[in-house]
Amino acid sequence: MTPPPRSIGRPWRRGRFAFDPALDDAELAAARNALAQGRWSAARALLAETGEDWDRRGHRLMVLAEARASVSWAREWQLAEPDSAAAATLLACASTLRAVRGKASYESAREQCLVAARLVPTDPSPWLAQLVLARTLGTGDDCARAFDQVRARHPDHHHAHHLMAAALAERDGGGGDPLHEVYDFADWAAEQAPADSPLAVLPVVAHAERFRVLAASGAVPRNPAESQHWHTRKARQVLKAAFDWWLEWEGEDHPRQQIDLNYLAHATYHEGRLAEAAALFHRIGPHATRAPWSYTDRDPKQEFRAARSAALGSP
Repeated sequence: MTPPPRSIGRPWRRGRFAFDPALDDAELAAARNALAQGRWSAARALLAETGEDWDRRGHRLMVLAEARASVSWAREWQLAEPDSAAAATLLACASTLRAVRGKASYESAREQCLVAARLVPTDPSPWLAQLVLARTLGTGDDCARAFDQVRARHPDHHHAHHLMAAALAERDGGGGDPLHEVYDFADWAAEQAPADSPLAVLPVVAHAERFRVLAASGAVPRNPAESQHWHTRKARQVLKAAFDWWLEWEGEDHPRQQIDLNYLAHATYHEGRLAEAAALFHRIGPHATRAPWSYTDRDPKQEFRAARSAALGSP
């Protein structure tokens, strides 16, 4: 039975999509664009409005941190408001991204994260920035420590769990890949999360992240059609559970829901469940995400477009 497509809220042209990390948050996109032009007051107002919605706050901070010259504008905000915890946290996130891109040192970015963490001890966002930093430039122990600090403040933090799944997927596993530790981690996180938490989709994310690692190493073909990765018993189990959960989920205002929908669409398409994939592509609309469409052997835009066309039966 084909599940009914959900409303996407506003019309969109099927041929259009963008890999915009702001996703469907129009206010965030506007504040990011203003910040890139030096108007940090929009970012200040947005973060004040966000309050202690920790998933949304972390998401918005990391996207704002990607704005052009975000470090400079965060410093200017700090000069105007030296006691602003939001300015310090934005600076921490922006410094982290500069370090990850090789434009700043690990030590300086880590220090900015610690400064922000001291200013806002209940906010997981400075520790999220540390996790992003450790994910690329630190050790496995650094990742684990930062992740534990995030979870101590917000146990089902969406972005942090995705980062840990990606990091764990890169570890060598023993005893056969279906027993890899990333699956244990994802199953544990999904089980301990509240019933309405999107961490129910984390086992699908873990499966895609493991495919990324195996394909990069040459252990499986990078062309999913030539790989059995999406046709194993494990894949079928995690995908059915996550898709069934999504059909019942009512939390459509989660700030990172589009990321989960893209992982689900990617998995259902590659497993050959085109009816389910079609429902997901309807819900995604123009909000494509680079991951996991970049995990195959061709350009991620081409991969997304081809999968969507096959599922929906038209360009």
